[in-house]
Amino acid sequence: MAKARAGWDWLKGPEPWTRRMLAGDVAIAVVMGVLGLGVEELDKGSGLRMAVSATVVVVLTLLRRRLPGTTLVVGSALGAVLPGSFLVTVLLGWSAGRRIVGVGRALVAFTLAFLAAVGLSVWDQWAQMRPLLVLVFSTLVFLVVTLMPGLASRYWSQRRTLLRALQERNGQLLRERAMVAGQARLRERQRIAQDMHDSLGHQLALISVHTGALEVDPKLTDRQREAVGVLRQASVAAMHELREVVGILRDGVEAPPAVEEAAQPAARGVAGIEGVVEAARGAGTDVRLTRSGRPRPLVAACDHAAYRIVQEALTNAYKHAPGAPITVELRYEDDSLVVEIANGPAAGPGAGEVVSGGQGLTGLRERARLVGGMVHAGVTEGGGFRVAGVLPYGAEPAGVEEPADDFGQQAQARGLWGPKAPRSVPPMDWDAVDRELAVRVRGRGGSVAMGCGIAFAAVVLLVIVAGVGLAFLVGSVNKSMIDHAEFDAVRVGESEETVRGRLPEGDNLLTQGMDRKGPPRPDDSSCLVLLSTEPQENLTTDTVFRFCFKDGKLVDKQVYEVKQ
Repeated sequence: MAKARAGWDWLKGPEPWTRRMLAGDVAIAVVMGVLGLGVEELDKGSGLRMAVSATVVVVLTLLRRRLPGTTLVVGSALGAVLPGSFLVTVLLGWSAGRRIVGVGRALVAFTLAFLAAVGLSVWDQWAQMRPLLVLVFSTLVFLVVTLMPGLASRYWSQRRTLLRALQERNGQLLRERAMVAGQARLRERQRIAQDMHDSLGHQLALISVHTGALEVDPKLTDRQREAVGVLRQASVAAMHELREVVGILRDGVEAPPAVEEAAQPAARGVAGIEGVVEAARGAGTDVRLTRSGRPRPLVAACDHAAYRIVQEALTNAYKHAPGAPITVELRYEDDSLVVEIANGPAAGPGAGEVVSGGQGLTGLRERARLVGGMVHAGVTEGGGFRVAGVLPYGAEPAGVEEPADDFGQQAQARGLWGPKAPRSVPPMDWDAVDRELAVRVRGRGGSVAMGCGIAFAAVVLLVIVAGVGLAFLVGSVNKSMIDHAEFDAVRVGESEETVRGRLPEGDNLLTQGMDRKGPPRPDDSSCLVLLSTEPQENLTTDTVFRFCFKDGKLVDKQVYEVKQ
């Protein structure tokens, strides 16, 4: 069993041999074998020769992957003496051109195959005394049937290998560039996280300490102590959020929640909006929260976006319209949650300089866009301000939170928004990026077409050469043929000069050696051999007219048939 498996592994060679490839090779071998049997039948081969040809075709087809050079030489040699195995040389030439490593080895293999094919063909036809004709014909056949497929296969294989190497190299460069960009981004995020922790964290800690001390000051009234408590709770919440943001910036993941926070419901989702409203009321702001529709769960990203919209809108209202009443409305509609925050005009002058980065609403719009929603903000008719966000529900159950990736696109990449059609969120055109940066392999068809184009041009050139040679051969054959009447008109005893003047020269490849195949010719005579112009009943034989001269006279003439 182990030897059989080792033999199978050796037969497969370096290439992975799948069942599909094995079935294809078997099918090719069967087709080649059937065609070879047809050729043997036309050549009137024996049953033994047919069986040998079929076996040779199957064995060479299966071994061509493991021994491309050897099978090419053996197949070319056997094709010269076994007509039934001749067609497999096309497949062997294609396989050898593709699989033989190195130009030198390929040149040696194809040269040996050429010598084997031509040499054995000449040896096989030597008895017919036509070596020059066989040599020319065998050379043309080898160039067209074996060499041209090998050149086309080698060009196609080298081109495909080059394109694959370029594609892999380009992919490696893209990966390396992404790694460099990721490392630079990580370093920048760590720097920002460190700055936030050192500066903002320090200030929030001071606020928390001072408000905590102020809250227990006995000189404060209950109203003042309640306001200070709100400030202390806000600073503590800000410190927790800062810790999580710093964790995301530094490590890409949120910091683990504290033990007391883990038992509480989600603080930064729709469930946490009521807490924000209560904190605003505790600070003395008139805030009213209303809900309508049947509450439905949102995906984590949308749930967090709703919380941030309310938080940012309330912060803007504190800054720009202090003392104005604020309304927060949550409307659960059929396909989306509408979050609307509106405030009236400012009740009085502000408390001084308002610190604003100018990026709050822009960030809300981007956050909503990434989850397939939208945010609108504008002035109302009464002089107030209104912020409204529309957020889809999505298909993911609430509570399964998924961290956003670096590009903020995991929502659209996963095809959110449930059973309904996706909302019109413009996805990133990765195909355009690939076309711009990646080396695309145009497919095997283009490589094969270019390789076959070269082979076709070579074949056309060979056909032209063969056509010219065939025309020359036909012309010379016509000049070496006579009919029976001309043969009968020549009399034995006439002078050699007179007879040769009446007959063609007879110097032709087809007539070489035919003067020795007929009846014995006179000793010390020179003979002129001509072919008959009359059609033959048997296509495998030729009618030959032989005229033998001695001492300047025609001493013998014979007519006989020669098998081709």
